[in-house]
This record gives sequence, C-alpha cells and structure tokens, in this order.
Amino acid sequence: MERAVRAAEQALIEYEIAVETFRVEVENFSRLHHQKLGPMYTRLDELEAEIAEVRAARTGDPDDIRRAHEARARVMPMPGVDELFHGWMDSEEGLFPEAEAMLTDRPVRSPQRVRPSDEARKLYRELARKAHPDLAQDEGERVRREEFITRVNAAYARGDEALLRELSAEWAAGPVPEERGPSRAEELYARLEWLAQRKEMLTLLARELEESAIGSMLRLASDDPDGLLDEIAEQLLAQVSEKESELEQLRG
Repeated sequence: MERAVRAAEQALIEYEIAVETFRVEVENFSRLHHQKLGPMYTRLDELEAEIAEVRAARTGDPDDIRRAHEARARVMPMPGVDELFHGWMDSEEGLFPEAEAMLTDRPVRSPQRVRPSDEARKLYRELARKAHPDLAQDEGERVRREEFITRVNAAYARGDEALLRELSAEWAAGPVPEERGPSRAEELYARLEWLAQRKEMLTLLARELEESAIGSMLRLASDDPDGLLDEIAEQLLAQVSEKESELEQLRG
C-alpha cells in the first residue's frame, strides 16, 4: 500500500508538471498573440465601424444606423482590459506600442519572446520533482515547500533561467526532509483518495486549457507557434486591405 501511495504521488507530480508547463505555454502564446495581432484586430474593428458609419450616413436607414452604433461600440475598450494587460500598454497614450506604430505608419517591433528555454524547462521539472509540497510529511515542511514552489513557478513563467539555477542551488543547500516513515492503512487510503481528487481537479484544468481558444490554437501548431502567428497575421493583413478598399469605394 505504501508503494502504491508513493507511485501515485510521483504520477501526480509528473501530471502537475505537464499541466503547469502547458498553462505557461498557453499564457505566453496568449501574450504573443495579443501583442502581435491585437493591433490588427483593432484596425479591423475600426474599419468595420467606419464602413458602417459611412453606409448609415448615406442611407439614413434605422437598421444601418443601429449597426453603425454597434460596430462603433465594439471599438471601445472592454471593462477590465487595463487590469488584464497592465504593463503592456503605454502609460501616457493608453495604446500598445504596436498599435501606435500601426496608426503612425512606424515599423512594428516584434513582440518579446517569453517562452521558457529548454534548459529552463529542465530546471523547472527537476525542482518540481524535488520540492513538491505533496512530498512533505508535516505541515511545517509543506508550508516551506509551497512557498518555494511559488517562487519556482513565478521564475518559470518569466522564463528566468538564471533565477531557476539560483533556486536549484538554494534547494540543494537547504534542509533535507526526513524520509516518510511507515503509515497506517487508514492514512494510506485517505492519501490515495486525496491524490485521486487532486488528479481529477487537474484533469478539469487541463481540459479547460486545451479547449480554450488560445489552447486550441497552440495545439494546432505546437512545433511552430510563431509560424501560426505569422500565418494569422497574413490573413488579418489581407482582411485589413479588403476593408480599406471597401471604405475607400464607399467614400468615393
């Protein structure tokens, strides 16, 4: 029974590592997607609004006027955008640098890559296996591990390879937890039940990530996510060109 519990603990840790790795990949791809393609989506919304407004002004039709108002409303920022993307927007203008560059015809800078390196992934996995809170045998040790893993997760999310190396050295120099002693059968059964519940929760989280819009896109091009962004960018640029031509014809 004790061997079964240990095997279940290790399996859960490996699963948590896989889920957390995918979560970070989804988060980073979402950031790159927003930075690189956000200005194009904004430009498309603006063109849609201008087209609808010109059409409504020419026809005076109530339905066209309503559609123009709806299109213009979509251009307005949604509540919570500043909170969701704080630090990415220009503090004075309230615009992404890429969006400002597009509006002023300046070259658009490439979005910063924040995807963890292979070495960072390796360091993260090693630390997660060694310092995971589920391996603690008492509450004090669990708290120490949880605080440490929180720092590890933050460093990995930023792709900070140097900090992960420092954390690895810190853990190696820290207190070594005592080996788990024999447990009673009731405790082992309870432990297995908790592990099963934790696995079920992680499975739901993994499913939500995979079925999200960004997760689905990332799974389509897991080997070359940047290539997928470039492909989508080309499609959006073509749509922008079409809308600009349509607007020009309406105004002409």
